[in-house]
Amino acid sequence: MRRYLAAYAAVAVVMVVLDFLWLGVIARSMYVNGIGHLMAERPNLPVVALFYVIYPLGITVFAVTPPGPAAGLRETLVSGTLFGFFAYATYDLTNLATLKHWPALIAMVDVTWGSMVTGIAAGAGHLVFDRFARAVE
Repeated sequence: MRRYLAAYAAVAVVMVVLDFLWLGVIARSMYVNGIGHLMAERPNLPVVALFYVIYPLGITVFAVTPPGPAAGLRETLVSGTLFGFFAYATYDLTNLATLKHWPALIAMVDVTWGSMVTGIAAGAGHLVFDRFARAVE
């Protein structure tokens, strides 16, 4: 059980750090320029926290520790990237379909970012999961 919790913690930490760096520093101006008219003055922190509890759990369950034979790092990276692609594409394509003035560029960049950050976080979780497995043996 500690192995699963450690993998989840690794996924969550990597996801939070990279996402906050991306959203708060690297791509902040792109999001403000593209969808600033839709953004709240301050994020709803309980909802932010809920996302960063739930999404890493999904990554851990579906990419890092899926049932079946143990996956290698490469398979985990692919599974994580695909999980991120589908999750972020669902969000961004829904916004493109239902919201006025949702920029297509934001959607493309956001889906690309979500795919990458999810794959990286899954890879980190995999490495921790494997390290705990070797420590037990």
